[in-house]
Amino acid sequence: MTDALPFLPYGRQDIDQADIDAVVRTLRGDWLTQGPAVEAFERALGTRTGAAHAVACANGTAALHLACLALGLGPGDALVVPSVTFLATANAARYVGAEVAFADIDPATGLMGPEQAADAIARAERAGWRVRALAPVHFAGQTADRAGLHALAAQHGLSVIEDACHAIGSLNVAPDGQTVPVGSGGVGSGAFSTMTAFSFHPVKTIAAGEGGAVTTDDPELAARLRRFRNHGMERDPTGFADHEAAFDEAGAANPWYYEMAEPGFNYRLTDLQSALALSQMARLDAFVARRQHLMDLYAERLAPLAPLVRPTVRVPWCRPAWHLCAVRIDFATAGRSRAQVMADLRARGIGTQVHYIPVHRQPYWRRRYGDLALPGADEHYARTLSLPLFPAMADTDVDRVVTALADALGLSSPR
Repeated sequence: MTDALPFLPYGRQDIDQADIDAVVRTLRGDWLTQGPAVEAFERALGTRTGAAHAVACANGTAALHLACLALGLGPGDALVVPSVTFLATANAARYVGAEVAFADIDPATGLMGPEQAADAIARAERAGWRVRALAPVHFAGQTADRAGLHALAAQHGLSVIEDACHAIGSLNVAPDGQTVPVGSGGVGSGAFSTMTAFSFHPVKTIAAGEGGAVTTDDPELAARLRRFRNHGMERDPTGFADHEAAFDEAGAANPWYYEMAEPGFNYRLTDLQSALALSQMARLDAFVARRQHLMDLYAERLAPLAPLVRPTVRVPWCRPAWHLCAVRIDFATAGRSRAQVMADLRARGIGTQVHYIPVHRQPYWRRRYGDLALPGADEHYARTLSLPLFPAMADTDVDRVVTALADALGLSSPR
């Protein structure tokens, strides 16, 4: 009976004995906070992405905030953000006093393209804002058009902060259809951006409990990221301003000394979290492959439910590390509200979620900017529903989800 089947959440971490052993070893060691596991994880992430520098931090929100701080965004500046994203992408700009130029998206993919970003730039300039950077969001694991957005940014003299919180492990596909090798152009490499922000929340592809990181090829930005991560503290003697206090009579730096040129935050990642994330990194390829297999099954099983239900349209330039199975459902034609469908699925032991309420519709932003017309974002929101997707799912779980979805929509169950 359905009641005897395990509940399927929309996302869930996958923890094995090796992960547990890694955390236990750290608990039995000398470091719990900023120690060797943090540095080892940063090295592994840099190697995996191909970035020269990886700076681990408390979570994906902190990663986005640190990136805005490192760029020096502030009042009068603007960051271009697609409206279909989590709250944090836009909030990070406001944390530093910058404005948000919301961009529309392609409702079929959930992604901001160069055309939508250009429209947002023009709107921001009409408002008198100084656009400083683009923040493309790699929705559900698929990347935005990184090459096209990089070209647009170069045309306008802008930086690019990739929000890759959904996309650790996603790779570019070259025009000839070949996958770009790991570490040479994948997400986080810096090939198309100034900085890339990651999240390691439990529902993401790898988990740290909570955790995030920023990758960059710019050593000065990396140094700023590390300072802002740790209260703004500077311990490098070459950066000290007060030489009388910093150095002894022989010119050696006093061992206790540090300076703060500007305030930072306590955004450090712990060794406990880093030990878990580093262990999970060893299974990243397996996680990605399993998610891709499950998404292929979903595409096959959902096909008979078209046109009422359609999978996310796949872009040609990316081999995604799928984070979400966000399908598009014509609820109006089905005669069932999204809330009714979600309730029916939950009663059958299947969890779902909506990604996302367009950020420009939130009360704070409506008070600040008024009602924006972003029809792609609104269309995407009206039809999107995220179905369960995580590596521990069995192939038969996909059949179970699709059968339940068909019943909830009043359709014949696919066979």
